[in-house]
Amino acid sequence: MVQVRKADVTTRIPPHVYFFVSAIFHYLGPAFAVLLFSSVTVLGVAWFRIASAAIVFALWRRPWRTFTGIPRAKRRALLTLGIVLALMNACFYLAIARIPLGTVGAIEFLGPITLAALGTRTPRNTAALILAAGGGWLLADVRFGGQPLGFVFAFANCAFFMLYVILGHRIAQDGGAAGIDRLGAAMLVALVTITPIGISGALPAMTKPLLILAGFGVGVCSSVIPYVSDQLAMARLPRATFALLLSLLPASATLIGIVVLRQVPTLIEATGILLVAGGIALHRESDRRYSVSAAQKSKPEEVRDSSTCYDERAPIDGYLSPEEGNTDI
Repeated sequence: MVQVRKADVTTRIPPHVYFFVSAIFHYLGPAFAVLLFSSVTVLGVAWFRIASAAIVFALWRRPWRTFTGIPRAKRRALLTLGIVLALMNACFYLAIARIPLGTVGAIEFLGPITLAALGTRTPRNTAALILAAGGGWLLADVRFGGQPLGFVFAFANCAFFMLYVILGHRIAQDGGAAGIDRLGAAMLVALVTITPIGISGALPAMTKPLLILAGFGVGVCSSVIPYVSDQLAMARLPRATFALLLSLLPASATLIGIVVLRQVPTLIEATGILLVAGGIALHRESDRRYSVSAAQKSKPEEVRDSSTCYDERAPIDGYLSPEEGNTDI
């Protein structure tokens, strides 16, 4: 009865609210993490982020039980997601330690919008790709001479972010609660993955309670709140809506960078960020996929043909793998 009531509460809240919560904390936590770099190494902060999130999920959801109750294919997806989460967070922190948060936030979306444009080839999506690519070029060109390694990590984070969205939607397909349990299981895998490269940087802080508390707070703000919000939003938002809302994230990264880190973008950087956001907003999905989803919704009693079934919750075209029904890529 209690679980039913909790489910009612989560479904009563509009999914857009979950997205906006995620958009705020997705970059607010890392902004606070930058402030810790003077006391803890970059990979040490990344370890604190994942470790604290794993502890919260372990106490809250007991996610280890998830591994025994799912098919082998989903178990592999969870293991892969855990590895991706660890590497994505490591690359993200290594990037924001070198270049502004807003720049990293914009680069993060170059890969997804490219896949989206390739997945549905239309003049509108080609224009979206050109906008995003132009914005990425401006961002990279203005700072590449000074911090090339920062851009290497930023683009690596971009690649892992694509994988995160693909795998995140896969584990969200059975609803919010099940997705959160699987996310918690993946976070345990992420902790095992990042410990060999991050624990040494975190050890000096273990004797300082304030740093431990700060690291724990970074983990909750960066991984628990936004990732749980992502799962609750992914389970209910259509692809078109999610794709449009994604355009807000580079702006939110820039705004948080200004407020928390005093990283005021130059005119060229601001133009690049706006071009990337415009490319995300301009992208449009194919009408054929909408018609397939509409036909499936109108006949819920029929068994859906896996060869023509498209997950309506995927944020933008190109995210789904061929075995899941996306034959455009």
